[in-house]
Amino acid sequence: MSNAPWLPLCTAGDWDDSRRRQRLRDTRTGHGWVRFGRLRRALARTALAALPLLTLFTQYWAWDVAPVRERLALTQPQIHPIYDAASRADRDTAVVDLVGLGNLDATDTAAALPALRELGQVWAVEYDNSGLDTAVVSRLIQEQAAWSGIENIVLTGHSMGGIVALEVAQHLYQDTSLEVTGVILDCTPLDLHAVRADARDTGEELLRWIGWLPGARESRTLRVLVEVAARKDRFVVPSDRWYRRIDSDELRKAGSEVLHDKIFSTNAASNGLIESQFRAIVASGAADNLNALSEERDDKIRPAMVFLRPRNPLADNVVDVEYSRRILVERSGGADGTLLVSKLDRTGHANPIQAAESYNRAIIDRVVPFVDARPGEIDEEDRSSDESPDERPGVRPVVDLDRITPG
Repeated sequence: MSNAPWLPLCTAGDWDDSRRRQRLRDTRTGHGWVRFGRLRRALARTALAALPLLTLFTQYWAWDVAPVRERLALTQPQIHPIYDAASRADRDTAVVDLVGLGNLDATDTAAALPALRELGQVWAVEYDNSGLDTAVVSRLIQEQAAWSGIENIVLTGHSMGGIVALEVAQHLYQDTSLEVTGVILDCTPLDLHAVRADARDTGEELLRWIGWLPGARESRTLRVLVEVAARKDRFVVPSDRWYRRIDSDELRKAGSEVLHDKIFSTNAASNGLIESQFRAIVASGAADNLNALSEERDDKIRPAMVFLRPRNPLADNVVDVEYSRRILVERSGGADGTLLVSKLDRTGHANPIQAAESYNRAIIDRVVPFVDARPGEIDEEDRSSDESPDERPGVRPVVDLDRITPG
């Protein structure tokens, strides 16, 4: 029986499912909105089309990003002892080695430089693979020094590692009781302008990918693409046609190299660390660090500054070493400067492992005597002398050994 007495009685034969569905369509919210109906259908189609992409992204996150993120969360910076000091008298000094862009651990680099033993104990810094924080590195060195009875620190930075070395040196020089006896910079770009265009473009490309792609800091897939693209000069060859030709053999070699050195290696720097390292170059305060280190303090003397570079500036295809040298001369040079510029033969960009003989010879013959005779290391009565800087013992002008010592 009908619930409305004014309507005719309904029987079972009056049932019509199509009429029921039509009635539902006619009475639902927005049934008269033509544009809403079109939008709803478009959204439904878009959702169906996006379903495979969502599935793919879920797999990307589960198998590529999440495992790496969990592993990186457990990493932390460390200091590895490499060599004891060559002389018992130097055991109160530690030489701390820091590597540059794209590198995680300075152990192999420090091991290739046994000549550093002539300055003191040799330590290698392993960065936190999830990112770079110079304040954390500074505290780590300070704690290790206190535990080991170290009083003097020499910081050695290769390429971008020199930027970290300068920041750490300023902190130790100004805020701790440790004596910073020297800072050795190996082909260090003191600001972004010192990085050659090709290397700068590669770093900026990585930052762009990391900026817009979720999980890019941990993605191994993205790392493969970026690293292989950075080696495109090896497999992209000119062609007579409008497109360039791909050398499949060289592409395969480049891919195998990336997988071996950057993906499956436990010593490879993560995307997040590389991003932090490149940002350290972009935001480099090296000029301010140099200014701070060139100012004498009541209880300390200025650190000796050393800049290692290839004799031929074009041999460094990553950093414009002439540009960095000019900045160093301006900030650490002058009449009573503390800078030694040492030009090495048969070297390229910060490659002590590949050119160990040249580096070790330069350290023994030039760097060790310069740091040991620390410019500014004079008695208190000599510090207030009216003599010219060149006449005072222990104070030297900027030294460019290319003019003094061949080779």
